[in-house]
Amino acid sequence: MLYRFQSRATPPFVMLEVHARQLFEIIGKAPAREGVITGEQMPAAISALEAAMAREGRNVHNADDYAVEGHDNEAEKQHVGLHQRAAPLLHMLKDSLADGKDVVWST
Repeated sequence: MLYRFQSRATPPFVMLEVHARQLFEIIGKAPAREGVITGEQMPAAISALEAAMAREGRNVHNADDYAVEGHDNEAEKQHVGLHQRAAPLLHMLKDSLADGKDVVWST
């Protein structure tokens, strides 16, 4: 399943369910089929994402607390860190907050 994130302040993006669920967990949102991050909720969501990204960056072994395990083939073993997965949502949240627009998602 894919999650589509949208805001009137930025272009939309699509994310795999497994990665979206990790970000929902970090920002304290339930992984529902549809949802919204309001302007009032954005500062806390931005702070939570930035803190999680900082924790990952401080880890000297680059072990990602939110990494997905169980990859079978070599191409899947390429590590994609939280910073790369969270960047689109973080940018969307910051731009949307600046423009006073909500962020919504749907499947």
